[in-house]
Amino acid sequence: MCKEKQRIYLVGIGMGTEASLTIQAKQVLESCDRIIGAKRMLDAVKEFNKPVLAAYKPGEIKDYIVTHSNAAKIAVVLSGDAGFYSGAKKLEEVLTEYEVERIPGISSIIYLAAKLHISWEDAALVSVHGRKQNYIHAIATHEKTFLLLGDRDTAREFCEKIRYYGLEKTQIWVGSQLSYEDEVILHKKAGELRPEECLGLDVAYIYNPEPDRRIYRHLEDEEFIRGKVPMTKSEIRAVSLAKLALTEDAVLYDVGAGTGSVSIEAAVQSGSIKVYAVEKNPEGVSMIRENKRKFLCDWLEIVEGTAPEALKELKPPTHVFIGGSSGNLKEIITCVKEKNPEVRIVLNAISLETVKEVMEAAREGILEEPEIIQIMASRSKKLGAYHMMTGLNPVYIITEGKEQQDGKSEISDCGGIQRKR
Repeated sequence: MCKEKQRIYLVGIGMGTEASLTIQAKQVLESCDRIIGAKRMLDAVKEFNKPVLAAYKPGEIKDYIVTHSNAAKIAVVLSGDAGFYSGAKKLEEVLTEYEVERIPGISSIIYLAAKLHISWEDAALVSVHGRKQNYIHAIATHEKTFLLLGDRDTAREFCEKIRYYGLEKTQIWVGSQLSYEDEVILHKKAGELRPEECLGLDVAYIYNPEPDRRIYRHLEDEEFIRGKVPMTKSEIRAVSLAKLALTEDAVLYDVGAGTGSVSIEAAVQSGSIKVYAVEKNPEGVSMIRENKRKFLCDWLEIVEGTAPEALKELKPPTHVFIGGSSGNLKEIITCVKEKNPEVRIVLNAISLETVKEVMEAAREGILEEPEIIQIMASRSKKLGAYHMMTGLNPVYIITEGKEQQDGKSEISDCGGIQRKR
């Protein structure tokens, strides 16, 4: 039988019980010739008495379909809904020559929301089952967050992070064995939750009564924990971040991070932005760590060391901010461009010596047609009955590289960029 006549169904089977299986899904499973799925999924559809293959990897599934070309209809069963954190997307990528149809199912998040009598259209939906997600940012910026949990390590990490970032007072409901006879929905303050209470493929609903709803979060200097470490001032930081033009899924290097003010302000803009704060000064590293915790920046990674050496093992960047280079400016720029030739770079220069390095880099072709602006800001200061303006150090802001449409570059971890999506 030719591939064009073979039909593949990607079937969302809900939470695994007959009660959560839709009529459409039942009709497909009754009419199909064979069923493929992970063992847990196959256990849920035993009643249909069809030949099965226990598999979940797209390559294995395609190989089976190819070798069973006489089967007119094959169903691949997936947990929950086929369009919500399922394997349907990757399967369709390898089954392009077949007729493929998705059959929707009832996701555990929808089920839990119904049980709790709440809407979910205004909630953040996050899964940490087999993947890394910045759920701390989601919880901090949303009143409602639904979280698909995973294994024992995931549960332990979740409980630790809730306490570390001061989110203990948020309310949490954890649903276990949803739709089964032994279904349990546990409710308590998030800080009281124990890892052993959410060890399985559970679903959590977290309610934060005071989420941060700012669209663009500009942080004032006074908000940072500073010590004696140099910091990019508020006005300069605002312009520098505007020039960076960060995108969703961006990977940002903050080189010479100081107190981490640029790193922090970048990280709070979106939970999808990965930030590496690179700093050689131990006091600065300590300040960054404190500010990371204060502002709940879970996807900010502190890298202690001197660039460019400290950059070599990092994931390739889409954006780079250079606040301090320790005399290695040209080497740093060369390093990040080797990792990603299309990287967008913004650097600050206060001293004329640094400006000289910038001009040398431009002459040598290390920087290509950089934009250079100078910012001079003043702040009012009360002296007796009068207000006088006190000038801040003038700063050169140098920008190179086109603005990214998104941060999703297919970049190899060894440093070379393969292609843009």
